[in-house]
Amino acid sequence: MIIVLMGYMASGKSFIGKVLAKKVGYDFIDLDDYIEEQEGKTISDIFETSGEIYFRKIESTYLSQVLETKTNIVLSLGGGTPCYGNNISLIKNNPRIVSFYLSTNINTIVSRLENEKSKRPLVSRFKSKDELQEFIGKHLFERNHFYNQANYVIKNDDVLIGDIVEDIVVKLF
Repeated sequence: MIIVLMGYMASGKSFIGKVLAKKVGYDFIDLDDYIEEQEGKTISDIFETSGEIYFRKIESTYLSQVLETKTNIVLSLGGGTPCYGNNISLIKNNPRIVSFYLSTNINTIVSRLENEKSKRPLVSRFKSKDELQEFIGKHLFERNHFYNQANYVIKNDDVLIGDIVEDIVVKLF
């Protein structure tokens, strides 16, 4: 089985994914980290030197690679991964995959992102909290269609990590 976690940046996919993987005895793969290892560059460097279109192409390639070659993993996707190319179809149409959308409200995302904008190429340019909030709101509106195609939606605002992981485990087994 492959457990896929999707959601907007700063929704807790990687953190929750690591805890979940340990709980169920699976390996954990963060797709962004996997891409960085394969490319020998950070995501920010890839965006800066080659652009978002190039990044989205290689992201799809590496997603396919992971889905075809790995098993018994928890896979944390990048925030945009389900929204480009045929990525959501790869996830939905694979019977070995159970997917979860970690749904997080805008205020929670903004507060998490304010201190780490420099690591996030899509939001690093915003100077004010209002600009960031407006951008995230528009982005979530565009992306929710894809996120909501996950097998399960898990609300993760003001919920303990252990409770989120337990909720996922109950749905899996």
